[in-house]
Amino acid sequence: ILTQGHGLEHRGVIVSYQAQTPVLGMVLPSNSPGVHTLWLPVIPMQIGLVLKPGPQEPWTPFRMAESFFAAGIPRQAISIYPGLGDVGAAVLAACQRSLIFGGTPTVERYKGNPRVQAHGPGFSKIVLGDDQVDNWEKHLQLMIDSVLVNSGRSCISCSGIWASRHTQEIAEALAKRLGPVDVKPMNDMTAELAAFTVPDQATQVNALIEQELNERGVEEVTTKYRNGSRLVVKERCAYLRPTVVHCDSPDVAIAKKEYMFPFVTVVKCPQEKALESIGPTLVCSLISENPALERAFTDAIHIDRLNLGPIPTIQLNWLQPHEGNIVDFLFRARALQKT
Repeated sequence: ILTQGHGLEHRGVIVSYQAQTPVLGMVLPSNSPGVHTLWLPVIPMQIGLVLKPGPQEPWTPFRMAESFFAAGIPRQAISIYPGLGDVGAAVLAACQRSLIFGGTPTVERYKGNPRVQAHGPGFSKIVLGDDQVDNWEKHLQLMIDSVLVNSGRSCISCSGIWASRHTQEIAEALAKRLGPVDVKPMNDMTAELAAFTVPDQATQVNALIEQELNERGVEEVTTKYRNGSRLVVKERCAYLRPTVVHCDSPDVAIAKKEYMFPFVTVVKCPQEKALESIGPTLVCSLISENPALERAFTDAIHIDRLNLGPIPTIQLNWLQPHEGNIVDFLFRARALQKT
């Protein structure tokens, strides 16, 4: 159907999908190799790729492109243009459809632009309902995995855990497990922390966190378990070690922050105010068996991916939409009749 633009469905109806662009431009990030799975289906959809790799991590796009070529895909189907911001701007200007990854300002800049789909921060969260929060210890490993896996660098990594009670105990338990996680050599297969390779980036993030910790009602819980500084500076890179922050209220500034390392806030918030307070959320794992609460979270338009039950935020089914279906972005469904 995609090859000729139309075809007959099993129910006897002609369907037609019209490609909106010959190529998809991709202005890629450097945070994690996993993000590149988003453009894997584009080649089977018979759309070409114009890739601008992330400046700190160009290797994954090159490796994936070479794998496609080795499998028989023509080299003309994928073009790679490494560079800085000017190259990314040129890709966006030249392609009729593009994906770009960035922070909140990037998302706001391209909001409403039909040519550009902007993928921003995740602000992914776990919410414990009042009917399940007393059993929080049963879900501790799920919370740890959601925060720590992939060094907390994914948009699907958990940056906030919200509950109406037991938040201090939850923060303590998380800090006890995450605080001792330390820097290991890059070739150590058990290493859990990723390096910051942009000069001074980790130092600036660390300073920002220290400033935010001065607000009333905010407490870092990992300090007593860390046995050292959060910031670890090496000769050619730096690291930030896991940080767990307890917030007495959702109104403090740090409650809705996320950073590119295992950083999580544990926020005390009444259940009836949680949904309106969590803000935009890419992945929300709601641990509750309350039908009314599940219904409210299902209807919430500021949550993209919703997990009902004890499911880690990092557990995805790639057959489901991720910030929309890419086929809807690349193709237009239209009516077509043929005699």
